[in-house]
Formats: sequence, structure tokens, C-alpha cells
Amino acid sequence: MKIFAARCLIVLVILAAASFAFANPFKSKITGTSSPLVITVPDDHFLKITNFTQVGGVDRGVVIVTLEGETNETATVLTATRIDLSTGAAAQNRPETINRVVVAGPATVTVNPVLGATLFISYRKESNEGGGGGGGGGGGGGTATPIPFVSPTPGATAIPSIFPLPSATATATPTATPTPTASPTPT
Repeated sequence: MKIFAARCLIVLVILAAASFAFANPFKSKITGTSSPLVITVPDDHFLKITNFTQVGGVDRGVVIVTLEGETNETATVLTATRIDLSTGAAAQNRPETINRVVVAGPATVTVNPVLGATLFISYRKESNEGGGGGGGGGGGGGTATPIPFVSPTPGATAIPSIFPLPSATATATPTATPTPTASPTPT
């Protein structure tokens, strides 16, 4: 009986590992100047965009979200991060931070092509059903992994110095006080 239980446990561990390995992998797409990329996010799902970069072009690539439902409102939620340090009007002085965004469904996400640019996007659709645990079968439920936020602006930094800084302590310096001396008085 112990051997049978051990074999069942091994099979369950292998199946769980396989479901995590193949559930909802990230997808990457390269868009040129031909046609827009359209991603449909169904209800009870969300789309996590972790990378959206651009090489070339003058205009910025954008991620546009249309919320499906009563109002069908549209908003730009992310702009492409330029990774080329070209010269001229499109020159960049410093590297930019790559931002991330999460879009809850039901929604339609559109990335329109940009003239003269190549856009690269990495994303993953996940199920929002169940909210905690689970993991068997269809959809990649479970808890979302938090993404740490790193601030692009540094705080105050100390600059080491070779020379000692002057101290602000006061020291008393003795001063001489003149003493009156007798001088001959005229008669």
C-alpha cells in the first residue's frame, strides 16, 4: 500500500509540474508597418504586458485598449520604450524605463503599426477564475506574482572625499590686553 501511495504522489507531482510548465506561456510578437496587432481579452481574464519596445520611426507606438460593454470606451495605456539611441530629431539622451501594464477583460487591445519602426511586445493572457490556488487544467488560475517596482529616480547619494572636511567647532584664542604704563608727566 505504501508503494502505491508513493507512486500516486510521484504521478501527481509530475502532472502538477507539467501544468505549470505549459500553462499560459508568454508570447512575443514583432510588428512592422503592415497590419495592427489585435489581442482579445475575454471576460474573467487579464492581459499582462511586460515588454513593449520600439526601434526606429519618429512617432511612438502605443497600446490602445477598448473596454467592451456598455460604453465601449477607448484609452491609450502604454507607449513604446525606445531602445535605439539614434541621432537627429528622434535622438534619445538616456535609456528609458520599460513599463508594464495589466488589462482586465473583457477588452480589445490594439497595437497599430508605426511608419519606419519595428515594435516588439511580450504578453501573457491569464485566467482570473478561482483567484487562489488550483492549477489543474485549463487556464492558469492561481495567484498572480507581484512585480516589484523599481523607481527610476535615485535618492540622495553620498560622495566619498579624500580630504577631511573642516569642523565647525569653535576654539578660544587668547588675546593680549594692553596694560597702562606710567609715562613721565611734563612739568
